Amino acid sequence: MTGSDRPILVTPIPGPESQRWIDRLAQRECPAITARRSRRAGVLGRDRADPVVWSEALGANVRDVDGNTLVDLTAGFGVASVGHRHPQVVAAAQRQLGTLPHAMGDAFPDPTRVRLLEALAERTGLDHGILGSSGSDAVEAALKTARMATGRNGVIAFEGGYHGLSYGSLAATHYKAADFRTPFQGQLGPHVTHLPYGTLPENLDGVGAVLVEPIQGRGGMRCPPPGWLPKLAELCRNSGALLVLDEIYTGMGRTGRWFAFEDEAAQPDLLCLGKGLAGGFPISACMGRREVMESWGASTGEALHTQTFLGNPVGCAMALACMKVLSEEELVHRASEEGARFAARLARFGTVRGRGWMLGLEVKDAPRLSRDLLERGWIVLPAGEQAEVLAIIPPLNIAWWVLEGFLEELETLV
Repeated sequence: MTGSDRPILVTPIPGPESQRWIDRLAQRECPAITARRSRRAGVLGRDRADPVVWSEALGANVRDVDGNTLVDLTAGFGVASVGHRHPQVVAAAQRQLGTLPHAMGDAFPDPTRVRLLEALAERTGLDHGILGSSGSDAVEAALKTARMATGRNGVIAFEGGYHGLSYGSLAATHYKAADFRTPFQGQLGPHVTHLPYGTLPENLDGVGAVLVEPIQGRGGMRCPPPGWLPKLAELCRNSGALLVLDEIYTGMGRTGRWFAFEDEAAQPDLLCLGKGLAGGFPISACMGRREVMESWGASTGEALHTQTFLGNPVGCAMALACMKVLSEEELVHRASEEGARFAARLARFGTVRGRGWMLGLEVKDAPRLSRDLLERGWIVLPAGEQAEVLAIIPPLNIAWWVLEGFLEELETLV
């Protein structure tokens, strides 16, 4: 496996070893977590099958426990921004593991945390940050910060938006609300109002945060109308609400800029980052303007917002290495150039959404097409409220000849 291989299959997908591991997993994992093939004849049909079980990954390739080499066009949910197991990122993790794998959240920091916050402040133009372990953490830190800074409880979010599934972020999530929100509605506050994506709020009285994805990811690679984000930013400034941009998916070069807001100069008050930040480690950040973050006040010994793994040294070291790779290998510029080139080629199969390496192809039956592609060694997932697009979000350094192979495969299926 080179990291730039096209699929090399030695068993059907999923193979017998994958199926055995999934059987074992089903004995211990909550059944709501890993979707699997029904063992009752005829139930769910051929579009639902056991997933492949990964054993290793490199670049754009994944090898499963059966020895099949597959191509990951999801970048592991957008995490593998510089490819799986990038040597510089791995080396940074190994060095840090050899010296200090864990510090103590708000109690005792280490130098990697300082360096990462400095690097993020320089890159984002936002002075202060709160580190976390997941995208949901970053969103919740932003919502708490907005409440501290404005004294207002209200939140505006948008239809189709996905901000995470922990309770604080779930209240703002709208994507597939019947699936994600309805079972827990009685435990979610009434403080969030959802508006159609791309529309401007008429009234921000009592609203402390306007939370939005510059491009909706799980919502279907949906871009808002041109000029909408700057107008939203201006409306927030004039009303005293804070603009919170959820760039957990779009950030770190995914759309062909370091951050998607740069395309329209819609500077946020708070910026949420995660996924591709560290190239494989669970770490996130909420960055904000100095005066906004200072609304928390100084710590008196018991931080109002913290967690055990805040600023984990290994994650911080990997994030610093990942940012260095993005810069040195010019992967952000490459995402813009190569993403546009690929989108033009992809357009012959249908309407293409998104920007950079965050693309969605509108197709008739994305779940079926995703299943067919997986059986041929291509990992691609559906997206959108109605699963109306095939999401293509590969590592930013994926080889063009691998993409050519995907287009050839697509030609036989669409």
